[in-house]
This record gives sequence, structure tokens and C-alpha cells, in this order.
Amino acid sequence: MSAYNGNDGRDASHLDALVAARRWLDEHDAVAIASVAATWGSSPVPVGGQMAVAGEDRFQGSVSGGCVENDVIVAALDVIATGQPQLLNFGVSNETAWQSGLPCGGSITILIARLTREQGIPLLDELLGLQARRAPSVVVTDTATGDIRLYREGDGLPAWAAYARARGESRLAEREDGGQEFVHLLTPPPRIVVVGATHIAQHLVTMLDLVGYDCIVVDPRTAYASQERFAGSSILAQWPDDALPALALDPYSALVAVSHNPDIDDAALRHALSAGVFYVGALGSKRNHARRRERLAASGVTPAAIDRIRAPIGLDIGAHGAAEIAASILAEIIAAFRNKLRA
Repeated sequence: MSAYNGNDGRDASHLDALVAARRWLDEHDAVAIASVAATWGSSPVPVGGQMAVAGEDRFQGSVSGGCVENDVIVAALDVIATGQPQLLNFGVSNETAWQSGLPCGGSITILIARLTREQGIPLLDELLGLQARRAPSVVVTDTATGDIRLYREGDGLPAWAAYARARGESRLAEREDGGQEFVHLLTPPPRIVVVGATHIAQHLVTMLDLVGYDCIVVDPRTAYASQERFAGSSILAQWPDDALPALALDPYSALVAVSHNPDIDDAALRHALSAGVFYVGALGSKRNHARRRERLAASGVTPAAIDRIRAPIGLDIGAHGAAEIAASILAEIIAAFRNKLRA
């Protein structure tokens, strides 16, 4: 039940609707959560996008970029009053789409369900706690009754929900009895650690920001790891052995080693491989990587773990120059993340 649905990396703003809903439940008996359950054609907000509503002037988040928000708020107030969920379908005309900054029209299906104080406070507390711990979960909402169920990692899912999870997509799903449920995947946003504050890293960090991925730059060389070179980025001017343990790398993290300095890159690679990150790549030619394999093996890293390193780094697009190499790395990270969601 957050705007992050396992298909887009976002910063903490993807939790704004849920945080607001939790806060309002201390003041109101109930709130409504509107979720984008399906889209066709252009849509300014992807499936899983959400808006919380507590009153006609108390709402947070977005389900359409503005073109149907007023209608959703009116319907949400009715859902709060009656407890009966609503599944709304909106067609967005080409004219309205252009007003919203879209290239063409489409349609949006929005599910609105009520959360009462008794039900919503424990649910949102647990859900926000899972998100804070970067733990994945699945929220399933019955479109007819509004019943909401939370599944944690390792919980058994019904077959129709497991199918959505296997595809890595939040979606409307049909139950065996013909009922319909909205299956909402909540996976932590990908967090990319870039080791080596090089020219390639500068381009890559800019691109990672554009796609909404969290990024941290690690390099002990303070002349490289400076705010002047990485304005607005999170920078740790530390050796990987000092910086990475505190970052607590997890399966939703990725590590990119582009310092081209074995003393820096090798330590980072050992940490990443032991943490089970979803992607680990290292800059260097095949010849350099062969030598890297020998060094890592001598330090105790298993051949199977070393095989996980993408080297030479990036998709083979015939890249020339730092910017194109960065683009190839970004594409490879995105592909690896999508594949993880479908695993």
C-alpha cells in the first residue's frame, strides 16, 4: 500500500500517503486510501500510486497527476462514510492528457478502500516498519469488501497473488471463486552504492537520480569524493571496509566498483558478494578481471561468488566515453533489478 510497487525506485516520498494516513488516524475515526489498480495507455502515475484522504481539504499523494483527483476525493469521502469500497474507471481524453503533461490519453482504474482507526493503526505501523527495515511485503485488498491483508516475506500467498508476485507486478487479480483483489507489491527501493568517485561515477550518479534510485558514493580519496564533483549526492569519503558495514547492504542493494583501483574495488566487491546484493559490477577489461579473480580467490572468495561479478561492467552496447559507459551500467542495473522482482 505505498506508491512504490516493486517497479520504480523512489526516495522516501513514496511513503508520504501512508505516513499521512497513519498520522490522521490519530485524529479521525477513518481515512480512505485510493490506489491506482490498473492503467491503459498513458498514465502520469503507475499502478500502485496512492493518495490518502481524511477530508475534503486533507489529502496526500496522487493517483493521476491532477486530472481526476477531485472526483477521487469526493468518492473517498463517500467510502469513509459508508465503508463500501469503490472501483472507479476514468478515461483520460487526449485534451486532458495534454493538460496533464501526457503525450496521449488512456484510462485509469482506481480502488478506494477505508481504513478505520482500529484496523489501520496496527496495519500501517507494521507496514511502515517493514519499509523502514527494507523488508518486502504484499498487501492484498478485496475490491468488493475492502478487506485488507498484509503478507510478509515468507508468508504463503494464494495462487493468484503468487502469480502477480512472480511477474513482479502489482495488479488486479481474479480469485478462483470469481472475486477480484488488488495485489500490491511493496519492495524496497533499489539502493546503489557507487565505489570510486570517478568521471564515470559522476555520469552514473546523475542518471541514477533521474530514474529515482537511491545512490551513495564511496571513495576514500577526498579530492575525488567531494560535493563540488557530486553536488547533492550522498558521499562517504571512507575506505569500503569502513563505509560498507554501516550501510548494511541487502538483496535490494547493488554495488558498482569503478575506482579502477584494486585496493578500493576489491574490498568493496568482497562486501557486496557476501551481502547477496542483486547486482555487482566492476570496471575493467577481461584481462584485468582475470587478475581480479585471482586476488579475490586468494582472499577466500569462492569461484561461484566471483562469477556473480559483471565484468566488463555494463551491457555491451559498444559504449564510447564515460557517459555511454555509465548508460550501459544503468541499463544493466535496471535489467538485474527487474529480473530480481520476477525471481
